[in-house]
Amino acid sequence: MKSLMSLWAAMADDLAIACCTSATSDIKTVRSRFEHEGLSVLTITLPDYGKSIQKWIDLGQVGINSSFASKRRGRGLPVFLQGFLCQVFDRDSGALLDIPSIDAVFALRQLTLSFAKISLPCTKTRERKAMNDYVECEREVRQSDGQISSIDLDEFGRISDLLFSEVFTQMDRDVYYGNLLPKHGPGATADRLTSNGKFRLRSWTRRLERSFPAYKYLLPNSHFACELEDVTFAEPGSEVPVRVISVPKTLKTPRIIAIEPACMQYTQQALLRCFLEAFSRDRLLDSLIGFDDQVPNQDLARQGSMDGLTATLDLSEASDRVSNQLVRKMVDKWPHLHDAIDATRSRRAEVPGHGVIRLAKFASMGSALCFPMEAMVFTTLIFLGIQRSLNVTLTRKHVRMLSGQVRVYGDDLIVPSKHVRMIVQTLEHFGARVGLDKSFWTGRFRESCGKEYFGGRDVSITRVRQMLPYTITDATGVISTSSLRNQLYNKGCFYGTVRLLDNLLKRILKEYPIVEPTSPVLGRVSYDNSREGRYRKHPSLDILLVKGWFLQAKAPNDPLDGTGALLKCLLKLETDSPQGVIESNSLSVPCYRPGLARNEPSFRMPSGSQDEDHLKRSGRPKRVSIKLGWRPAA
Repeated sequence: MKSLMSLWAAMADDLAIACCTSATSDIKTVRSRFEHEGLSVLTITLPDYGKSIQKWIDLGQVGINSSFASKRRGRGLPVFLQGFLCQVFDRDSGALLDIPSIDAVFALRQLTLSFAKISLPCTKTRERKAMNDYVECEREVRQSDGQISSIDLDEFGRISDLLFSEVFTQMDRDVYYGNLLPKHGPGATADRLTSNGKFRLRSWTRRLERSFPAYKYLLPNSHFACELEDVTFAEPGSEVPVRVISVPKTLKTPRIIAIEPACMQYTQQALLRCFLEAFSRDRLLDSLIGFDDQVPNQDLARQGSMDGLTATLDLSEASDRVSNQLVRKMVDKWPHLHDAIDATRSRRAEVPGHGVIRLAKFASMGSALCFPMEAMVFTTLIFLGIQRSLNVTLTRKHVRMLSGQVRVYGDDLIVPSKHVRMIVQTLEHFGARVGLDKSFWTGRFRESCGKEYFGGRDVSITRVRQMLPYTITDATGVISTSSLRNQLYNKGCFYGTVRLLDNLLKRILKEYPIVEPTSPVLGRVSYDNSREGRYRKHPSLDILLVKGWFLQAKAPNDPLDGTGALLKCLLKLETDSPQGVIESNSLSVPCYRPGLARNEPSFRMPSGSQDEDHLKRSGRPKRVSIKLGWRPAA
């Protein structure tokens, strides 16, 4: 943990030099509190202070004190980080300067928020609180459902029809004619089947049978109909509930997800593929909602930080607050689609410490339909809010005119600033909760999809995602730290911090070669353009090889034969996955490519189902390692 404190101190020194100030007293303050309070100072206390600073910038005035924000004589600027704050706010009044320093804005955000999302397990107390909050959220969804009038639902339904009728009509037709292609992923399921074991699935539900008959989805073809005798059909009251678990998100709170039963996940993927195909045909919707490209949201956020015409909204517990009542209302005019969506939705959840509860939400994160359904619900509510703000009946023409001011990517929303208050009111009336600390519309700061802008300037920070490694066996830590090093190097001001990380990685790896920013191997990015020793020709092919570290991961043994093997091979032949980015059961191993703008995985490791041994090995690798060697340069 002390290495993280050293990392923060190095960043503070580098940023102080860039901003022509001193961070000596700030480092002393944080180091003292770190000795007494531990890692939470970096991961909880500082980020809370950083969120306050963000709101001060947005509102144009330094606000109330926080744990880190004590002031001399109760007025002016906080003492902590004052060397940076005085370049953004007036020293006496606390008002935002007419021309604040962009470098200082970036420095304040980097020093307070960079450790907020480090992947660490929470304490048991925090995990229990998260589970209690999940159950409380469910109660609030039911309460919200009871407060929504029939008039509200009719308005919601009309706007939904205006936006999505063509998509739903196409999907309804595909469901009716059985033009659905299911898919298993290698991820976990509530019934704890192995990756290849899912293709021997013999558990189905009565609800699924109507829209997804078992003979058509569990068997390769009708010649294997005799195997239906082995299928168990669960009645609604005896279906396997989703399994609610926590996964690391921040040290302050874990992320709560729900693991779906295999039969639900399998059929949800069929509807997801159907939805994406229908959605791709509607160019207007493609300009309003994103599923695989965050750049349009980021561009609108940048533009909004300059002209103030658009606001960025962030929703708290977004997935868990989408009511099933709203989803049913959206599709109630398309009976075949309605029944299919309802059949693939799990109605109950097994929550640690609370037993099995019945769900009023549509689905938690973990359902393949969660992301698209929440996006459509939020888009509908945005336009309903605009309709109420304008006091007119919206038409498709209005929607087209607003397409450059509205954009939805999950729970990241871009909306017109002049309608923002009614939109927020509408969202919350229908059960959503707007995170006001991460929503911006009054000042020159905007944030969306991992990018932050102030007055058109990019002030996005580089986040620390993992603990710093100590040995080469910590492959995830090495990969993440190398990515962190390269991103800080590309910022151009973190010379001391980069030197610290270089020394750490050289001590662990022994050899840490220079690579290009787009190189397929792991190494350190450098402005040194010399290619000597970094490349060599393949001994038998006319290609260049580059030296660096690469990931090694082998899927676990999971042999599959017989009918299940045939079914898997036939499904593979049908089509490739259309949009893996939102498939909740896709394999994702943390792996980072140098030079990325964000400290995010740059590619997905291939699962066992994608190579020639997919009938022998499949699923998530149990062990990941890195190895130094030569690999194709492109």
